[in-house]
Amino acid sequence: MFYGAMVWDPWLIVSQIVCLQCLYYLTLGLFLAILVGTRVSRLGLVYFFDFSTLNPSTVTGWCAIVSFLLTSIAGAGFLLYLVERAKKCLDFAATLYIIHLFICIIYGGWPSSITWWVVNLSSLALMSLLGEWLCIRRELREIPITRLRANV
Repeated sequence: MFYGAMVWDPWLIVSQIVCLQCLYYLTLGLFLAILVGTRVSRLGLVYFFDFSTLNPSTVTGWCAIVSFLLTSIAGAGFLLYLVERAKKCLDFAATLYIIHLFICIIYGGWPSSITWWVVNLSSLALMSLLGEWLCIRRELREIPITRLRANV
C-alpha cells in the first residue's frame, strides 16, 4: 500500500505509524467490545489504557488479555499491508507499543502490574514475529513470468 522507493521519506513513515496506531486501537476496541463488553455494564477507556484491567484472577481480566493478544495477531496483518517489508516490522511494532506505553502512563500512571508487562511484551513479540513471517512469505513468492515463456 505505502511501499515506495528506498529513499528516506519521513512523511511516509509518520503516516504508516499513524495508520498502524489507529488500526490497532480500532481492532482492540472491536475485540474488547466482543469479549469484555458482554461482561461489563459499561466499556470505557479504562480497558484500553489502565494496567489494572489486565488481571488474570478474573474472567473479565482474561477476556481483556485475550483481546490484546488477538489484536497483536491482527496487527501482524496490518504490518503486512502497511509496512510490506520484513526488516521494518520490528521497528513499527515496537513504535506502536512504545506509543501505547506513553498513553498508558499519561492515562493511569506507570504500569506497575507484571501482568501488563508480560501481556504487552508478548503481544509485541507476537506482532513483530508474525508480521515478519507474513512479509517474508510475500517477499519470497515466485514472480510469474508467463509472458516471457510464451515468447520462447
